[in-house]
Amino acid sequence: MIESLKKIDKKRVLISFLGVTGMGFFLSFLVNCNLGTDPCTFMNRSISAFIGMGFGNWQLILNALMFVIVLLCKRSLIGFGTLFNMVLVGYYVDFFTWVWGKVLPASLFTDPVTRWVIFLVALLLFMISASIYINADTGVAPYDGIPIILTEKITGRFPKIPKMLIRICWDGLAIVVGVLFGGVPIIGIILMALFLGPLISLVGKVLKPKDKKA
Repeated sequence: MIESLKKIDKKRVLISFLGVTGMGFFLSFLVNCNLGTDPCTFMNRSISAFIGMGFGNWQLILNALMFVIVLLCKRSLIGFGTLFNMVLVGYYVDFFTWVWGKVLPASLFTDPVTRWVIFLVALLLFMISASIYINADTGVAPYDGIPIILTEKITGRFPKIPKMLIRICWDGLAIVVGVLFGGVPIIGIILMALFLGPLISLVGKVLKPKDKKA
């Protein structure tokens, strides 16, 4: 046990933690702007509002269920980053949303100009934070782990099916579930789908040279 702890890359764990913290922080602004979020957040916010449960509590419950699936099917996807994401993001959003409600004027999130400025800046910084978290390579969120497992199993039997299509279908399913529970998908989901992938690659190129020098 002690030997395995010595092998943990503390720098990557810290980077992963900071990435997740950034995700929760900037996601709280996206929630307040109400112009759209990522599919997972959209689904969980729709369900939590429908059943009358706090977003953080519901997201943790669903993550825990998905975590069991990932644990049973592909344990190698689990790491400190998995735990940071599944436990912290939802509660960060709840906490910071509460803070903004106390210290920031509501007009910031309703005025057409400031609302869009905050939304676009928060969206960019959220995607950068998510990219940092993913490139830290300390485990994936349960929501992201399941499509990886599905991709391996499906393409193993049907190799002609594009891997990206499986992920698109997974995110599409989350959006459909969110709509069924009363959510209305807005432009943020489309922007996230278009730009998150390229940003992950870009941030990866920035971080990898530093890792090699270390």
